Amino acid sequence: MNFDTSEEQELLQDTIGKFAERESPPTRVREIFDGEAAHDPALWQGLCELGVAGLVVPEAHGGAGLEMVELALVAETLGFHGTPGPFLGHALATLALAHGGSPEQQKRWLPRLASGELLGTVALAEAGSRWLPEDWQLAGGSKLNGAKRFVPAGEIADFFVVGTAGGMALVGRKAAGVKVQPYAGVDRARRLADVSFENAACEPLAQGADAAARVRDAGLVLLAADAFGAASRLVDMAVSYAKTREQFGVAIGHFQGLKHQLANMAVEIEPARGLFWYAAHAFDKVPADRERFAALAKAHITERGMQVARDVVEAHGGIGFTWECDVQIWFKRIMQDRAWLGTPSVHRERAAKLAGW
Repeated sequence: MNFDTSEEQELLQDTIGKFAERESPPTRVREIFDGEAAHDPALWQGLCELGVAGLVVPEAHGGAGLEMVELALVAETLGFHGTPGPFLGHALATLALAHGGSPEQQKRWLPRLASGELLGTVALAEAGSRWLPEDWQLAGGSKLNGAKRFVPAGEIADFFVVGTAGGMALVGRKAAGVKVQPYAGVDRARRLADVSFENAACEPLAQGADAAARVRDAGLVLLAADAFGAASRLVDMAVSYAKTREQFGVAIGHFQGLKHQLANMAVEIEPARGLFWYAAHAFDKVPADRERFAALAKAHITERGMQVARDVVEAHGGIGFTWECDVQIWFKRIMQDRAWLGTPSVHRERAAKLAGW
C-alpha cells in the first residue's frame, strides 16, 4: 500500500508552490501585511485560474471533483508561502454548498464559486467563543438577527454561509440589514471582520445540519495543514539564518546548542505531516474517524506549530522580535490558525469524548 502522495498530488502542490513563489514572494506578502488593502484581486484570480477555487466542486458544476486531501495539500502550500487571500473562507463556503445545498442551490452557486466569479466565505463564531455547530445560538428561518465574529474575508466576500442553530444559511454581503465591521486580527495577510444581521433575508441550506458538521471538520483539517506549512517555512528560515548569521567570526550554525534547537524544531513538526494527511483522507473515506482525527490534527499541529514559531524567534536572536523580521508573518499566521475554530484544548477534549474516553 502506498502511503505517499500521488504524482498528480505532487504536481498540484508544485504548481501552486511555483505560482505562490512567483506572485507572492515575502516582499509582496509583507506589502499586504503592512498595508491597508485587505485583498490582492490579481493574486486570487491567478489561484482561481489554476483551479484552486473549484478544487472540490463536482465536475458537473464546473470544478475539478477532487477531495479533501488535495484541498489540504493546497492549504499546506499556501501556508508555507504565507500566501495572503480568502482561500480558507471560500473553500469552506464551497464545501458547505457541496455537502448541504439542494440540487437547485448547487446548480446556482457552485459553478460561479468554482470559476471565481463569486467569492464566498463562512460566518461561524459567536460571542463567548462559540465556534462549533452545537454552540451556535443565531436563530435560522427566513430572516437573521444577531452577529458573527472573526469572519474571514468578511469585507470582500460576495456572500456568507452563516452558521445557525441547527443549520446554515446563505446571506448576501450587500443585503439589507447586513453590517460588516473590520476586525484587527493578528494575521494581517488574512483579514477578519465582525458581521451583524438585522432582519437580513437569508436562504437556508437544504441539508444545513450536515453541512455544518462537514464545514467544522473541513476547517479543522485546513487549519492544521496551513499551520504545518507555515511551521515548515519557519524551520527553513531558521536554518537559512543559522548558515548566514555570524558571531565570533563563524556562522552560528556551527554552535552545537543551536544545532540541537534546529533539530528539535524539525522533530516537532515533520512527523505531524501524516496526521493531517490522514485527517484529510478520513474526511471523505473513513466516516467513523472523520470528526476525531480532524480535531486531533487541529489541536496537535497548531500547538506544535506555535512552539516551533517561538523557537524560531529565539534562534533569530534580537532581530526575531522585531517588526522588520519576516518571522512574525508566519508566527502570526500560526497564531490565527491555532485560535480560529477553537483552541487546541477544545478539540483535545472533543477528540477524547469521540474516542469514548
